[in-house]
Amino acid sequence: MCTAAPLLNSAAEKRHFRRTVITLVIPMALQNLINVAVNAADVFMLEAVSETVLSGSYLAGQIQFIMTLIFFGITSGASVLSAQYWGKGETEQISKILGIALRISLCVAAVFTVAGFCFPLQLLNLFTNEAEVAKEGAKYLRILSLSFPMTAISSVYLNIMRSVERVVISTVVYLSSLLVNISLNAVLIFGLLGAPKLGIVGAATATVSARAAELLIVLIYGRMKNNPVRLSPRILFLNDKLLLSDFFRYASPVILNELFWGGGSSMNSLIIGHLGTSAVAANSIAQMTRNLATVVAFGVANATAIMIGKAIGEGDSEKAKLYGKRLVRLTLIVGAVSALIVLGILPVLRGVMSLEPQTWNKLVLMMCVMSYFTFAQAYNTTMIVGVFRAGGDTRFGLLLDISTMWGCSIALGALCAFVLQLPFPVVYIVLMSDEIIKLLPTTLRYRKRLWLKNLTR
Repeated sequence: MCTAAPLLNSAAEKRHFRRTVITLVIPMALQNLINVAVNAADVFMLEAVSETVLSGSYLAGQIQFIMTLIFFGITSGASVLSAQYWGKGETEQISKILGIALRISLCVAAVFTVAGFCFPLQLLNLFTNEAEVAKEGAKYLRILSLSFPMTAISSVYLNIMRSVERVVISTVVYLSSLLVNISLNAVLIFGLLGAPKLGIVGAATATVSARAAELLIVLIYGRMKNNPVRLSPRILFLNDKLLLSDFFRYASPVILNELFWGGGSSMNSLIIGHLGTSAVAANSIAQMTRNLATVVAFGVANATAIMIGKAIGEGDSEKAKLYGKRLVRLTLIVGAVSALIVLGILPVLRGVMSLEPQTWNKLVLMMCVMSYFTFAQAYNTTMIVGVFRAGGDTRFGLLLDISTMWGCSIALGALCAFVLQLPFPVVYIVLMSDEIIKLLPTTLRYRKRLWLKNLTR
């Protein structure tokens, strides 16, 4: 029996909104937290081996980071369409969207697998001029590359499931992955329980095993559960020329956006990688801390994309506007809390990590910069990934990252580091300035309401 939807801004509607936000944000925040915990386990365990090993694994992870961002761009573009078709109730279209996203992602994974397995040292030499760091990173990357096709299938499917409000399965998958990863990390890195002491090779092997566990659960769930989209080989062969055209029209800017953003983040790591091992080690810890502090903020951004996309697909633009307003307010609060978390973690790190004095001094600076960086990033991510993409405004983020990141922070950071040879604090502050620059243009774009577009046919 159908019931009338609660009126906007009524008490019943506000309760429904809060329940929906909690239902979506908590599982996705947990997923983000679990992913950060996996990376944190590598950081803490490999730091106990040596800073060279830690730096090598971090730089090798940048290759995977770029690939993962391409996957995120593909699935974010797909989710723009799938969330709106979910609101419209057309699940067959969502199956076709999933098939398109899987085909493209598997092709991308194949390229990265071949490159990472066959040319790991050459890739790592792009990120550092220290031979030992590159050598250790190459060991890690060669093994890690074997997991890339598994990551393609799991990440694409789970992200599409998010867009149709099936978020708990991701939590189950990533929690299982965390347990496998940490357990095998301890055993294989340090040679516990009679296993060989493999160091960085053990960390890579543990990560590949965790990705295999993820894929196994996804395949079982996708095959056994009668969800809006069932995962089966036929998905790969579904075709629709009009839908494919829509996919490339709205997904291509998102894919390019994530590629430019990911490439920019890796370029920052490349610049820092040429400033010494202590800078790389400190940066790996600072980035891990930032990821930890923003787990809820990114959950809010993803929930925003789902809720606004569904509202637009239902043809309710007023609800989409209202949800956007509420969720932007929420992300400001979450961003402020994230900034405080970054500063609060610093004393904890002092007590649990034994870093060289030079590395620690750089880390203190980085954490102070990260405190305001995370606040700005939380706001900008909700705007660009959540509000704008949900409404089909996918080109704005691409243009913004090209101009603010590549045109400002990276270009000026490289100038400060390699031409002017300014002190490290100045270089790092300039490199991390792009999120601050984005604040004004994202706010102006939001107020113009150019993002409210129904993309379904």
